[in-house]
Amino acid sequence: MAEYDFDLFVIGGGSGGVRAARVAAQNGQTVALAEEDRYGGTCVIRGCVPKKLMVFASGFPGMIEEAQAYGWQVSQSGFHWPEFKTKLHAELDRLEGIYRNILKNNGVKSFDARATVAGPHGVKLSTGEEFTARHILLAMGGKPVKPDLPGADLGMTSNDIFHMDELPSSMLIIGGGYIACEFAGVMNGLGTKVTQYYRGAQVLRGFDDEARGLVAEEMIQNGIDLHLGTDIISLERDDKGIRVKATNGEERHFDTVLFATGRRPNTDDMGLEQAGVQLGRGGEVVVDDYSQTAAGSIWAVGDATNRVNLTPVAIREGMAFVETAFKDNPTKPDHDLIPTAIFTQPEMGTVGLSEEEAREKGPIEVYATSFKPMQTAFAGKSSRVLMKLIVCADSRRVLGCHIVAPQAGEMIQLAGIAVKMGATKEQFDATCAVHPTMAEELVTMSTPVRHYD
Repeated sequence: MAEYDFDLFVIGGGSGGVRAARVAAQNGQTVALAEEDRYGGTCVIRGCVPKKLMVFASGFPGMIEEAQAYGWQVSQSGFHWPEFKTKLHAELDRLEGIYRNILKNNGVKSFDARATVAGPHGVKLSTGEEFTARHILLAMGGKPVKPDLPGADLGMTSNDIFHMDELPSSMLIIGGGYIACEFAGVMNGLGTKVTQYYRGAQVLRGFDDEARGLVAEEMIQNGIDLHLGTDIISLERDDKGIRVKATNGEERHFDTVLFATGRRPNTDDMGLEQAGVQLGRGGEVVVDDYSQTAAGSIWAVGDATNRVNLTPVAIREGMAFVETAFKDNPTKPDHDLIPTAIFTQPEMGTVGLSEEEAREKGPIEVYATSFKPMQTAFAGKSSRVLMKLIVCADSRRVLGCHIVAPQAGEMIQLAGIAVKMGATKEQFDATCAVHPTMAEELVTMSTPVRHYD
């Protein structure tokens, strides 16, 4: 008789958990997975995928405007949210089905239930069932949080935005991170009057200052009412909508308020600390370089660890876990030089060090150019893009690449390969330009705009 019911029990059916379960099962392990909500996790169900589809939908007004400038006889008749919402959720249902089938086809036993940890090798389900496992993988992800202030329950989070019955005529977005800025662009493009409050001095904290400054400028140019250095004190519903009192002394009414004020790992009431798992101050599962917790049989990947909260990273962490736990091949997930896209309007793509970070590490050169792209300039628009390289003055290695432009996400994926390989500025320069493109500027900038010794 087997010592344990399963070789691996995964808690969480998001991208990281499903990948680890599938790869472990393909390796011959007996695997179970429990998910209390929908399979696919934050990315597929309430994050990257529906958000990107909404980004696509919100971009058409600008395209139609450009088409007219290019001689096309087209017109807008308005956006029909219920029609889009129906199709959106049908697509999410389809994707969830794919995730379920991945598990089924690979012999993973699935449980539609909430799972908690009952000791280093025990799992208890909300159905009352209990199982043992040689290894337990925590992949519960995270959830958005609301601030503790009067009337906060009147606001919604990013989880709720895909389920609105109708588009609001006005929306206040509170926050300045990528979720706040992305949804500001989306809702503005769909026709909602968007106001954004952020308590900091500039949105997108932690990213390159010049890049995030241009994003903020373009957001304002596109019609978003952005207020920096501004937070809220309270929310209250009255006959005019939601009355919001701000720290700048203003009181304004909005149809809807969206909190994009941070996320927290889904580790509450999981029995983790009793099983020997250490949690950090933010509720994150503390792990070593191999994703192993202080309880040696329990591991964690993805947003539950609050390391690098990106879907492709969770997937890689899941695969590294299988190599380490089941293939006798200790593997650390690589968190260095991860390309990232922010689907603001315009998009931002970034990999490596910002100018500010690089200045702290030694002498650098900064190559940058900002210009009106051909497509929108021809249409009479004033929008600008940015191409920027941070170069180590000694090794000549490109330490960072930052792009603010339409399709920046597509560009940074390819630029990320060169930066990850350690390409030098001279190797960028030796690459022939593709003309006419925006990205050709990355290989034609010959003179640094700034030096730091």
